[in-house]
Amino acid sequence: MEIWIGRNGERHGPYKEADVRQWLRSGQVAGDDLGWYDGLADWQPLASLFPEEVNRASAATPPPFSAAPLPEQATTVALEDYAGFWKRFGAYIIDSLVLYIPNKLIMTAMGAEAAQEQLNNAIQGTTGNPEAVLHAYSQFYGAIGPASLVTFLVAWLYFALCESSTWQATLGKLALGIRVTDLQGARISLPRALGRYPAKMISAIILFVGFMMAGWTQRKQALHDMIASTLVLNGRAGERRGGSIQGQGSPGGRFDA
Repeated sequence: MEIWIGRNGERHGPYKEADVRQWLRSGQVAGDDLGWYDGLADWQPLASLFPEEVNRASAATPPPFSAAPLPEQATTVALEDYAGFWKRFGAYIIDSLVLYIPNKLIMTAMGAEAAQEQLNNAIQGTTGNPEAVLHAYSQFYGAIGPASLVTFLVAWLYFALCESSTWQATLGKLALGIRVTDLQGARISLPRALGRYPAKMISAIILFVGFMMAGWTQRKQALHDMIASTLVLNGRAGERRGGSIQGQGSPGGRFDA
């Protein structure tokens, strides 16, 4: 189990449970410092989480986190720095342009343009017969179905592989300096990224309201973010972005340490 530690409005970690227990015994962290781990409803004092480890003999105020022997990879993340709707929309436009050329080549190679031409010719020759028009469209969609499936898979892999990579972002998101994270600000796994992309279809079929939700929800989450338990934050992966974490931006609910 990994533990996050909070003090002075900042979140540190995650750390191994064994390390946190050792720091409690040695007095490097205090029992009134806040802790959180996956599955916990809200931040709680470390003394409540690990009462048997608290060094009750020491009443001295522990040193600041910067003075404690924290792992080099520890970071302080400002989870309230959410990327807004328009920045996300701009990233999507860039990604659409990135995917346009490969998708166009796939559609052409698999006969989509020829199917479109056949549809146009069929409609012109139907003389307004509704049944003939429906038959022409049925043939058209049957013809482009395989190509559409391939382009969908290409886009799915593009978004999933990029957003679960060390970049944590597609090329569009990289260009605009935003990244996809889990609810703790960490890199998402490939399975979660694979689930996030098809969840966008749910955001789309409700008249794109699911996408627009990123403009008014508390954590700027679109519907597919809520489904996949993800955030879109400002800043590229690897940037250290300090600052306080207040309100709803922290994991497990409110954090006012």
